Amino acid sequence: MLDQGSKITARKRAKLEIEMLAPFAVTKRSEIQSAIGYVEARLAPDVVRIRYEIGEDWSGQWAIFFRIVLSDDAARHRLRAVADRVVWSLAQHLDFPGMGVFPYHNFRSESEQRALREEAWA
Repeated sequence: MLDQGSKITARKRAKLEIEMLAPFAVTKRSEIQSAIGYVEARLAPDVVRIRYEIGEDWSGQWAIFFRIVLSDDAARHRLRAVADRVVWSLAQHLDFPGMGVFPYHNFRSESEQRALREEAWA
């Protein structure tokens, strides 16, 4: 049986282990949000909004998953060009290797989002 002091130490140790396993990106949320805001403004009106989350990918490696909503016009007529600009712009403003994450980019048009109504994309 652990005494009260040992329980606190065990909790702190567990918290420290989690923090050590998490990527550096978790501490850079304001920097990430700032870069996203810049890219959204710079690429508007083609880019409507960008959302993201940090988690593990299919292989268990840390990743940042971007959800990018494009205008219907951009999605219909310039999808490849706009998608390339989004990917490139985010990479120019965020040091993914330095943050310990691999980027994934998922795109959707405004009309697709309106039909699907997924909260994570809102």
